[in-house]
Amino acid sequence: MQIATVTAKDQQHYGVIREDGFSDLSHSFPQWPTLLDAIEANGWSALQDAAKDAERTHAPGTFTYSAPLPNAKRILCVGVNFPDRNAEYKDGSAQPKHMSLFPRFASGFTGHEQNLVRPPENHTLDYEGEVAIVIGKAGRRINPKDAYDHIAALTLCNEGTIRDWVRHAKFNVTQGKNWDHSGAMGPWLVPFKDPAQLDEARLQTWVNGELRQDDHLANMMFPIREEIAYISTFMTLMPGDIIVTGTPTGAGARFDPPRYLAPGDVVEIKVEGIGCLRNGVEDEI
Repeated sequence: MQIATVTAKDQQHYGVIREDGFSDLSHSFPQWPTLLDAIEANGWSALQDAAKDAERTHAPGTFTYSAPLPNAKRILCVGVNFPDRNAEYKDGSAQPKHMSLFPRFASGFTGHEQNLVRPPENHTLDYEGEVAIVIGKAGRRINPKDAYDHIAALTLCNEGTIRDWVRHAKFNVTQGKNWDHSGAMGPWLVPFKDPAQLDEARLQTWVNGELRQDDHLANMMFPIREEIAYISTFMTLMPGDIIVTGTPTGAGARFDPPRYLAPGDVVEIKVEGIGCLRNGVEDEI
């Protein structure tokens, strides 16, 4: 089941993606104006039940994808979370004791089949393919063995980065990670029902048909269970919170010379069972 947020005739809707188009569910749940409202109100199961018998409301080509939670309030990203990715920095450092975290804001993301935007101030736009989890049940100081009980859904993320701007300060990457529409999320949310959806997931990123990133989530230095446990130590995780879990080696900045994104490029991020997030690239007008 694939539940998405789309735009049709300048109106935003959420509902289920079908082979023959889209079924709007938002009109059936006026108490939840957005998909985020539904998740925050513990309505995720109700949406899945309604999706089973929903009739098509929009044909293919009559809607465009938005980020699944375009009004997400809290997005936390885990940095440098694969061993080979740590080695890319060539600083001789061992695996860190604690994970690196930074915030991203919803304004930095666009949806599936929409273009990433390269700003005029700097052209070091890079890709990072990642799996993102959406929290469905609140929790504080969550035990790792219970962590998966707090996940509602999965999606994909291109955690697009302006590389030069992550070096503007000694310890802060936030300004390089939050340019408007520099990243993407989607295409949809897939309900999380089986640990194998994460434990056996293989993540691949393709640029113009060339495989650039290819790894398994099982190789993460900080597995998703630990991410949830660690983050919930210092903040209460709430329904609708998003954790972007980390990218493998192979981002453009680590080639010699670097291979940054340019207008006309196409990035595809794929995980079997979740989907394929596809985005082009354009310059900001």
